[in-house]
Amino acid sequence: MKILLISDIHANFPALKTVAAHFEIDSFDLILNGGDTVVYGPFPNQTIDWLRTHRAVSIVGNTDRHVIALLNGKTFKKPRKAEKRSMYGWTAAELTAENQSWLQQQPLARVLDLHRYGGGKTALRLHMCHGSPADPDEFLFPDTPACRYRELATSAAGGIVTVGHSHTQFHTCAEGVHFINPGSVGRMFDGKLQTACAVITVKQRTVGVDLYRIPYPVQTVADEIMRLRLPPIYADMYLRGRKLN
Repeated sequence: MKILLISDIHANFPALKTVAAHFEIDSFDLILNGGDTVVYGPFPNQTIDWLRTHRAVSIVGNTDRHVIALLNGKTFKKPRKAEKRSMYGWTAAELTAENQSWLQQQPLARVLDLHRYGGGKTALRLHMCHGSPADPDEFLFPDTPACRYRELATSAAGGIVTVGHSHTQFHTCAEGVHFINPGSVGRMFDGKLQTACAVITVKQRTVGVDLYRIPYPVQTVADEIMRLRLPPIYADMYLRGRKLN
């Protein structure tokens, strides 16, 4: 069984297209999207349209939840910075009715029996989270203490746990559980102008993980932000590959 794992697209459709072009998408049994699908990038509808077309199994992240709050007529106290709040408001207003509905239907987490998705005789289950199995807003990193991963393994609902949120690629194991963060498709924090993703290969109970970084046309994203007259700090953010706010 072959799985494409993506997360934290942040409405960066050129980066998502680059991932799709790098692989034969039809060769995957399953496409998993770990949340933070929208906000900060200028292509929310194109991004969700692609996920819907390719039947990606998705969950929501923290930025998605803020947009959903706005769509439901609610508000939120954080983020307080004006440029961030403007991106949330613009995204909520920009989404088509179909894509609003799609976003609102996505859960905080999912547990998948892989044999139901083309996994043959594998008995493995996969637990999709945005932050961690314990907290959707928890940040996990490669250097997170091993004792924390052991704690999380006890609450995991599967032998594979996919996470996002920290925008940091890693694959680590604890108590027989694989924790995989594919990195961010669309918002880089490390200064590298490269989209990120992972490929998971499952053969019965054997799990293989390959992590990828791929250059993408970042100028296209910056140009669209400026054309739409969105806060220019985000154009700068993409061009630097850094979190600036």
